[in-house]
Amino acid sequence: MMEFRDLKTQYRTYKQEIDTAIQQVLDSAQFIGGKPVSELEEQLAHYVGVQHCITCANGTEAMTLLLMAWGIGKGDAVFVPDYTFFSTGEVVSFSGATPVFVDVQRDTFNIDPVHLEKMITKTIEEGGLTPKAIIPVDLFGLLADYEEIEKLAKKYQLLVLEDGAQGFGGSIKGKRACSFGDAATTSFFPAKPLGCYGDGGAIFTNDDELATHIQSLKVHGKGLHKYDNVRIGVNSRLDTLQAAVLQVKLKAFIDHELEDINQVARLYNERLSEIVETPIIPKGYDSSFAQYTIKLKNKRQRDTLQSKLKDYGIPSMIYYGKPMHQQGAFKDLHYDDKEYPVATELSDIVLSLPMHPYMKVDDVLKVTKVITILLDGDGPV
Repeated sequence: MMEFRDLKTQYRTYKQEIDTAIQQVLDSAQFIGGKPVSELEEQLAHYVGVQHCITCANGTEAMTLLLMAWGIGKGDAVFVPDYTFFSTGEVVSFSGATPVFVDVQRDTFNIDPVHLEKMITKTIEEGGLTPKAIIPVDLFGLLADYEEIEKLAKKYQLLVLEDGAQGFGGSIKGKRACSFGDAATTSFFPAKPLGCYGDGGAIFTNDDELATHIQSLKVHGKGLHKYDNVRIGVNSRLDTLQAAVLQVKLKAFIDHELEDINQVARLYNERLSEIVETPIIPKGYDSSFAQYTIKLKNKRQRDTLQSKLKDYGIPSMIYYGKPMHQQGAFKDLHYDDKEYPVATELSDIVLSLPMHPYMKVDDVLKVTKVITILLDGDGPV
């Protein structure tokens, strides 16, 4: 059976290193805040190119901690792409603020700066909420258009939180994901470009004061020591076992995985670009290809193709089948489909194919051959 994201082969490849790293933690019995955690934070900060990396329990809490540190809450508006995973909007509501959804660009899947400014000015004119921040998402491994986003942030005095959960390893003109905006976050969920063996996340910033604040918030608002609590915080730590695993996997990611997954993407592009709409990577951008997502002509063609791929033993996924403004959790915000034509269309036509650094050429050839056979001028045969 073909794997959608092959974590088994990755483990077999680095079994000795991973097992040794885990055993060293077991031998030390330092399961919380052990040496691998601080070492990993230094390694991640160096790789990304920022002063501070603060690890935490997961990617969702990484964003939550930032919003807490920035004091974002009731009466505030935070601008979020309409086409993304639920947590990006969820953390805004959890903070007490209101998510304002923004349509995305059809070619890159990322937040549309033109619609973003429209929603910012609309929010200001309506007067019920105070615009405070933007959370661009680096979807499917491709970074958002930070040049335009940061111009708008400066114009309207907004903070920028880069959600790099899917973008880790990607870059724009050599500047790496998680180094944009006022601060950035990522996720180490197992299927992410850099994943651990459970949950994990991290925050990146060059702001010394912000880093100190988050270090406090993530451990019950601690001050000088464990039992000196200077603010209300949470319990959100990356455990030492996960840090040890991530140290091994970060080395593999840098050494070859990022290049290997781009090789897979290039082969997919070569064989599918005349058959379906393949991912577009703008000039100067590099993607970490968290997902390889194609676009079909319509929902019927997409759904039929997915069903037939399954018959051939080829897994596929739909990211995402419902845009944010249609989620039941946000029904009280009363958004209109007409405001989000691109996100609404993408939810009906996207399909993500098997994609990982350990994917064999023969598997790519099988996937592309089956898709080519199945698709004719009107859709799957």
